[in-house]
Amino acid sequence: MSMFQPLNISSSALTAGRMKMDIISSNIANATTTRGKLVNGEWIPYRRKMVEVEPSGTAPFSQFLKNEVGANGVKVTRITEDQTPFQPVYDPAHPDANKDGYVMMPNVDITKEMVDLMSASRAYEANVTAFNVGKTISLKALDIGR
Repeated sequence: MSMFQPLNISSSALTAGRMKMDIISSNIANATTTRGKLVNGEWIPYRRKMVEVEPSGTAPFSQFLKNEVGANGVKVTRITEDQTPFQPVYDPAHPDANKDGYVMMPNVDITKEMVDLMSASRAYEANVTAFNVGKTISLKALDIGR
């Protein structure tokens, strides 16, 4: 195991966590955006985005356990769009209302996004703490060598 491996693992988790928080923030900011994307000449609402994260190593988890030292951190594999249906809201005065007076609103639930943001924020803080502990351990190991 490299002396810098714990720092590399924490830094990869910090990068993924930051990406998660950025996407969640984008979802919250666009929770009322009815013109998210132009498709076939027609505007569709913003679609909630989600981040998919997986381990960086290519070996399965059982192989990591056999090697005892297999952790390589995490990586963002892709950003997907949530395919849940849009929410119809009755607002005949809205410029994007259909002939029945309904406006299709984004599939973003602010409460769920806030819970996800709090969870991602706590995970980010935990990884900062782990990074600082790894840095302190490395410095102490260097002090022993003096």
